[in-house]
Amino acid sequence: MPSSLSVQMTTQISYVKSPRQSSSFLFTSTMDVCASSSPTLREFGCEQNLLSRPDGSSSFVQGDTSVLAGVYGPAEVKVSKEIYDRATLEVVMQPKVGLPGVRERAREQCVRETCEASLLSTLHPRSSLTLVLQVVHDDGSLLSCFLNSACMALMDAGLPMSCLFAGVTCAIDTDGQVITDPNAAQEKESRALMTFAIDSTERRVMMSSTRGSFTVHELQQCIAVSQKASDKIFQFYRDSVRRRYSKTL
Repeated sequence: MPSSLSVQMTTQISYVKSPRQSSSFLFTSTMDVCASSSPTLREFGCEQNLLSRPDGSSSFVQGDTSVLAGVYGPAEVKVSKEIYDRATLEVVMQPKVGLPGVRERAREQCVRETCEASLLSTLHPRSSLTLVLQVVHDDGSLLSCFLNSACMALMDAGLPMSCLFAGVTCAIDTDGQVITDPNAAQEKESRALMTFAIDSTERRVMMSSTRGSFTVHELQQCIAVSQKASDKIFQFYRDSVRRRYSKTL
């Protein structure tokens, strides 16, 4: 019988490639994932290249959760932050109101380590990359929305990557049911919350952030559901890029 876990952790690994384009693209879709618990992802949408100053930008919406992302660089780096064999990545997360706190710093680390694992930063040694994430509205699954918005912004900036990544959040309610892409009310009522970053090549877990009490079996079930849900997100990435290119070729 699996033992019960009560943990809160963050671990990562990541990597893709995508060229820069000037046109913007807006696409919405509703994703249903077939699994034992019949999870459903909320309606989502994305628009790239909506900001003029960053080298890459995106707006990602999941249900009522909305995030803006902007990527700057490669650019000159401060001597104190310079790394001789790769680029220095800095992630700045801005809440909707007020100043960033401990929670924002923890999420910054999750996003930064995921992006660092996915970016081919050795191609830009002694340079700086800055990813700015702004919360527009938080209605649950915020970390996965941050990850998806960051990936789309990196694609828009044309930075070299070894693979794409997708963020998926799962919640386990008091009855043991898995809820995919939960809203704020569902997160509050759940006894466990997990967010995973999945890579696009082998569907491996690149990053995990968990909170609450759950069994090993429930953890494995959430990973399997997240891997299956990520297929739809990666298809959305492909469709968005294909439509952007089809308008210019």
